[in-house]
Amino acid sequence: MAMWDRIKDQAKGLQQQAQGARGPAGQRQPGTGGSGASGGSGGSKEKLVGLLKSQLGSLKTELKSGAYRDASMAMCALVAAADGSVDPAERQHVENLILQNDVLQNFPPEQLRQRFNKHVDQLMFNFQQGKADAMQEIAKAAKKPVEAKAVVQTGFVIAGADGYIAPAEAQVLREACTALGVSPQEFGL
Repeated sequence: MAMWDRIKDQAKGLQQQAQGARGPAGQRQPGTGGSGASGGSGGSKEKLVGLLKSQLGSLKTELKSGAYRDASMAMCALVAAADGSVDPAERQHVENLILQNDVLQNFPPEQLRQRFNKHVDQLMFNFQQGKADAMQEIAKAAKKPVEAKAVVQTGFVIAGADGYIAPAEAQVLREACTALGVSPQEFGL
């Protein structure tokens, strides 16, 4: 648990750093970097995503269960479809991120592709039903706190791969936190 406390403290520090770089009404101050788009500053979010990716990598040997694999693929699909659509280029991009993820290399690539695409297809056919099915799959990882947090981290890494977490992505990450019994505040959500 000490590691999760460090992650939480580091995330809080990055969040405070981002807030300190903002002036009145949340406007970016000149020379502070970041995108200034809603969902947080780009620079701090990039640092947080990098930190979460690194912390996730340190758990690689612990994250080998089918529950983690399945919940992570459902999470990735939800992040990709958070805005209600997934075009072929976005699907391919997220699939590539999944296959390049150090921790997810614990699993055969075809298993990851199959599970991810199954969820994306369900989300595109009927978003509400697909989302309910994905959340049900995600909730199965709640039995092991390390895996539960790792599922959120995986989603966060995928969502923040472009340096920006869209409001719809942040919302599905918060909902996943709730399903997993994880505090969204631990991830600055």
